Amino acid sequence: MKPYAQMNKSELSSLRDELEKTFKQHCGKNKKLNMTRGVPSDEQLSLCNEMLTCLSNSDYAAASGADCRNYGGVDGIGEMKKIFADLLDISPDEVIVGGNSSLALMFDNVAVNMTHGVRDGEPWQHQGKIKFLCPVPGYDRHFTICKYFHIEMIPVEMKQDGPDMDTVEKLVSSDPMIKGIWCVPKYSNPTGIVYSVKTVRRFAELKPAADDFRIYWDNAYAFHDLGAVKSAVPNIIRLCEETGNPNMAYVFASFSKVSFAGSSVTCMASSKSNCDYIRQRLTVQTIGPDKLNQLRHARFFKDAAGVMAHMEKHAVILRPKFKLVADTLRRELGEFDIACWTEPAGGYFISFDSLDGCAKKIVSLCAQAGVALTPAGATYPYGNDPRDRNIRIAPTCPSLDELSEAMEIFCAAVKLVSAEKYLSI
Repeated sequence: MKPYAQMNKSELSSLRDELEKTFKQHCGKNKKLNMTRGVPSDEQLSLCNEMLTCLSNSDYAAASGADCRNYGGVDGIGEMKKIFADLLDISPDEVIVGGNSSLALMFDNVAVNMTHGVRDGEPWQHQGKIKFLCPVPGYDRHFTICKYFHIEMIPVEMKQDGPDMDTVEKLVSSDPMIKGIWCVPKYSNPTGIVYSVKTVRRFAELKPAADDFRIYWDNAYAFHDLGAVKSAVPNIIRLCEETGNPNMAYVFASFSKVSFAGSSVTCMASSKSNCDYIRQRLTVQTIGPDKLNQLRHARFFKDAAGVMAHMEKHAVILRPKFKLVADTLRRELGEFDIACWTEPAGGYFISFDSLDGCAKKIVSLCAQAGVALTPAGATYPYGNDPRDRNIRIAPTCPSLDELSEAMEIFCAAVKLVSAEKYLSI
């Protein structure tokens, strides 16, 4: 076969008819395959089952001697602070350990800044129409937080080394209503891009027009390497210190895709000054987190090296799935020049770009054939992908057999919609 662009109308029409027949056969199989979110598989979750029994009925004391069954310790137990600090290459006093959701930590931080301002500054909600920069394609849940608080979202193009920093620098330095930017610096959701050293340094060197501007640095996939070579991202907290912006970055990390997705531990990290300020607020907000769960994690993993050894077990499970998707896309679509996609070295997603104006139709056809995908447009603010081309593929949860079936249907939908696109030109 040759690229669609080189086919005449007669060839495209014949191909379209053939593809329609094939797709109708897929629709008749009554499949129910779900690839809507980056959910760990049962096999991955089972890697941590020993955590459920690693504490005895007399083992409930943290290393400090504190009784983890009781109140107190609003910022987490020392063992978990040390593990997160070592993983992120920072100091334990720059870490606050939270519950099972880093999204909750991010939401809470934005909410407090809205109502009370950054470090007791003027509340964002009293300043007028505030704005956030949103690298695209990006993480839909970040955008949902902004939407909830009526924060205007400004898309910024993602490049191969991170966000378009020329645009970021220009906007941040000229508009005092821009209060933040969302970042996933390692294996960005959904592209899998890793921010370069130069990009991270340019973030640390930003000169915001707003003194209450903050970088929301979501290290969701910091520990999620697929290959033997581990991608490294510079330490944004240290770089901000060096460039005279010590309080500008909030760093978030999570074990949601390390241990149990619904019962993990998370952390927020920043300058000691920022963390001390947040600890004061936490004494109003809570009498303490679930320290027994933190103790379970500390006992199970022991240290940062234990976490990384555990993540290699995840990689063994995930590598064949990512390879299957890449191999299928190359085999089924590579010769037609109708799409492009990422082949990330880690993380949880593959970013797929169809021909312009085709993504929504592809997702709709897949749903008809029993394959559920994240809605087209979800990787853009307000669900609006101006080119209607980006689709996030989440290969982690299905079995290899299920994933193979889902990708066969997906590729069939892409080929059919692409043929129809060329026929309409």
